[in-house]
Amino acid sequence: MTISANTLPSSDSAKGIVEVGFVQTDGRTKLKHLYQTTPLRVLFPNVARGDVPVAALTTVSGGLVGGDVMEIDVRVGPDASAMVMAQAAEKVYRSNGPDCLIDVSLEVEAGGWLEWLPQEAIVFDGARLRRQLTLKAAAGANFLAGEMLIFGRTAMGEELKRGLLRDAWSVELDGSLVWMDALHLEDDIAEKLNHPACFNGARACATAVASNPDCLDLARTLIADDAVEAGATVVNGLLIVRWLSVDAPALRRSFENFWCGYRAAEGLPAQLPRLWHI
Repeated sequence: MTISANTLPSSDSAKGIVEVGFVQTDGRTKLKHLYQTTPLRVLFPNVARGDVPVAALTTVSGGLVGGDVMEIDVRVGPDASAMVMAQAAEKVYRSNGPDCLIDVSLEVEAGGWLEWLPQEAIVFDGARLRRQLTLKAAAGANFLAGEMLIFGRTAMGEELKRGLLRDAWSVELDGSLVWMDALHLEDDIAEKLNHPACFNGARACATAVASNPDCLDLARTLIADDAVEAGATVVNGLLIVRWLSVDAPALRRSFENFWCGYRAAEGLPAQLPRLWHI
């Protein structure tokens, strides 16, 4: 990530850090490492029988402003299984100049299972957000990771007109870079969101990446929905699913349907944690 004057935190900005690691011991996944600083906090809710341990991230400040920096590091050891999820939708408020930075680093070792389950990041008009997600998986590791974005406070009738939104991905499998992707919107964002050759009026988008390319046909079946534009493909052994919609709630429902269906294909309960629905 390039550091400029706009990306340097000010003295009154928040810097939240979370480091969480899981390891398998005696056939069970257990917490190995936890470090957290305000405004990020980690909750460990009870999970349904037969499901994997869950760590839920929450931002106790109530949202992010320009200059805030959030660093999240998740590691799942060999044969361990865990889900790390957002406790609620993240609000990214209007900035008076500085960028808000979110840096997510995920790593899963051989035989491990890692889920990075998002809630929506709601990007207010005038916000400046740079988010980077880096995922590294060893040979024989399994994962499912996603992100969701809402362009403006759609429930309030607000449109994301100006600002900065950069959402980037980097995925490595067995030490080799297999996929990079970046969405970059800046200045007159409304024109790009409304242009028929760009977002064609969409007010929400989402991406999911998964380690099992054999689930391509299943993914295409799960995302078939007249209310949402969606597609799935395989790139370098990586399953990639995309969503676009003018209706953010409809996109969320389609995203959930895919996630549950994919979990079932991997032998996990076809449901999301109750906390995801609150």
